[in-house]
Amino acid sequence: MIDVIGTDAGAPASLPAAQQALIRAAEQIAAPRRLQPALETWLECPVPLIDSDDPRHLVEVLSALSAQTNAVVLASGDPLWFGIGRILAERLGPERLRFHPAPTCLQMAFARIGRPWQDARWVSLHGRDPEPLARELQTRPRALAVLTDPGRGGADAVRRCLRSSGLEASYQLWLGENLGHADERMRLIPADAPLPEPLQPLLVALLIAKEPSIPNERALPLFGLEDGLYLQHPDHPGLMTKREARIQLLADLELPDQGVLWDIGAGTGSIGLEALRLRPQLRLLAVERRAGGAALIQANAQRLKVMPSAVVETDALSLLSADLLDGLDQPDRVLLGGGGPHRETLLKAVLQRLRPSGIVVIPLATLEAVATLRPLLEQSGLTVQLNQLQAWRGQPLSNGTRLAPMNPILSLKGTKS
Repeated sequence: MIDVIGTDAGAPASLPAAQQALIRAAEQIAAPRRLQPALETWLECPVPLIDSDDPRHLVEVLSALSAQTNAVVLASGDPLWFGIGRILAERLGPERLRFHPAPTCLQMAFARIGRPWQDARWVSLHGRDPEPLARELQTRPRALAVLTDPGRGGADAVRRCLRSSGLEASYQLWLGENLGHADERMRLIPADAPLPEPLQPLLVALLIAKEPSIPNERALPLFGLEDGLYLQHPDHPGLMTKREARIQLLADLELPDQGVLWDIGAGTGSIGLEALRLRPQLRLLAVERRAGGAALIQANAQRLKVMPSAVVETDALSLLSADLLDGLDQPDRVLLGGGGPHRETLLKAVLQRLRPSGIVVIPLATLEAVATLRPLLEQSGLTVQLNQLQAWRGQPLSNGTRLAPMNPILSLKGTKS
């Protein structure tokens, strides 16, 4: 067997006694160059050292060893997590190998900030563009570890990606340098502070979700707020209408100065609440059936200093059937974002109550949904418009910027005569 032993910066002296015994009994030892001086000092009976910084050479040497030779390979952290272990298993076969992992940089990073990490996700940017990071951020993970590549942007690429996703207000940015070494540093970087310089190449970034601070109302734009300003459902983070689609849907609604707006399937309440910022005299009915939806929408309303007329946590079809709307029963504008399998029935109920000159806007993701709902609008005598919104967000690419596509949105609009 070839023992592949994960190490930290203090190896070999910091290794457990059993692993130290394996090293002393080895006839062949492979180690990275940075570890060899300490290893030579520690060994009482020095043995020839194999340079493991060249994986191809290492595999050639190990393959030539007889089955009776005791060999040890020293590696950083967990050899099977972005380490030499993968290559050795592929070339030599796992049956010849016995692995002894040490803590990874992720374990050390979360240990340094004292946060459990069983819910954490991770991405590696080594040798690749930041697209995986942008994709992960759209799901709004509670904790995200990023293995940076100093040759492709490093910590700056992480921050740029966070900003371009509109989520800088929703995450803490921690930078861990040389973790496990004597000169390690773990720092929380404020959103308005420049990145410290210089940063060490051995760098891991942690993005830890936080509740965004209450925005300064005067500093906010009139509409098109950043996604990160909204509180999210903790069990479904990222499930909200993104900024670009929100702007288009608000335009499609052609908001009047006064009247009643229904936001059905309101989610975080983002569209209806921004409508109130544009038209403060509108009366907003927000309906969301997800548990905790009403409290979330009310919390976002308080953050934005607007006041919906009613926020109801129930199935919209049941609400309309019960006729309990109390003055909000005839809408001037309707955003129909929910309904699920009952969306056709719900649209029929909405059209029965829509006032003359009223507008209903339905954001859709599939052509099949358009084919089902458009005839209902036309049969009810509404003037129908269909638009597709395809937006791209700039994401860092090496020293430049690439355009990353977002999911397209189909906006089906009906105007009552």
